Amino acid sequence: MLWIAVDAMGGDHAPGPVVAGALAALRHFDLGIALVGPADAVKQQIARHDDVDSRRVRVIDAQDVVAMDESPLMAMRRKPRASIKVAAEAVASADAAALVSAGHTGATVMAAHAAFGMLPGVDRPALAAAVPTRERRAILLDVGASVECRPQHLLQFAVMGRLYARAAFGIESPRVGLLSIGEEATKGNELTREAHRLLASSPVAFIGNVEARDVYSGIADVIVCDGFTGNIVLKAGEGLVEMIEAELSSTITTRVGSLLMRRALRQFRRRVDYSEYGGAPLLGVKAVTIVAHGRSNAKAIRNAVAMAYRFAADRFVERVAHDIGAAAAVRS
Repeated sequence: MLWIAVDAMGGDHAPGPVVAGALAALRHFDLGIALVGPADAVKQQIARHDDVDSRRVRVIDAQDVVAMDESPLMAMRRKPRASIKVAAEAVASADAAALVSAGHTGATVMAAHAAFGMLPGVDRPALAAAVPTRERRAILLDVGASVECRPQHLLQFAVMGRLYARAAFGIESPRVGLLSIGEEATKGNELTREAHRLLASSPVAFIGNVEARDVYSGIADVIVCDGFTGNIVLKAGEGLVEMIEAELSSTITTRVGSLLMRRALRQFRRRVDYSEYGGAPLLGVKAVTIVAHGRSNAKAIRNAVAMAYRFAADRFVERVAHDIGAAAAVRS
């Protein structure tokens, strides 16, 4: 049985929704859950669920928690028994096959990097978010793991994102675009211009630069950028969705219209709701790591655990390592 280590204290509303979502995954998948956090608090939440198979649930005590407003570097030094660090160590020691956290992204990245290390040929990790498009889902990476990047890092992101698109969405030859301020190869800053040159000479199906307005158009299946830019794009999209929903329900006229459009609105909401995807895989580290949204509810955690289970069962990390090695051999 595959065990998934879940940071029970990760997220804005932990531990209640985290524990509920992790236990919900038990009902649908043949897996075990290792819940990491203050033992008394975690067990209190487990007790609220009367259908738990105790043979498939473990509690790993970790009294410290990294708060969302803490410096991840300082927190990791001052809190050696932080729940995210202990959860990552459980995976590193083979007590679990994958890690899930909705906690501090920076702390999760640091814990995973320290516990697992990087795959050969990968210098920086990347968070890969699934975004809706007119045609099908696309992959945007990085969305927050590596805020400062070099051109070769964006090439590595493209190779990893391509494999993720194949594994997750069945796209045989994913189209790769580079996020920039114009379609021409000369547009952008030094990072994007040099990355364009590297991508154009790589084995990925590179289609050129993609502007921000085309992220959701479906023109590309994989869109690469540095983590600072990607995080802004992702959060801007979330904010736009929330504004549209608020606007549709703001007046009597629009409320009547929204009732008539209820089915279309439900479909739209599912396509842009991060809880439907569960989380973003942290690509490049040597173990399956899923980073869920900080506001994750039980549904989002359940789907994040499901993603971790599928990736671990499919040996996704080994496949990424193989593709990275193949890309490096072609470049050499």
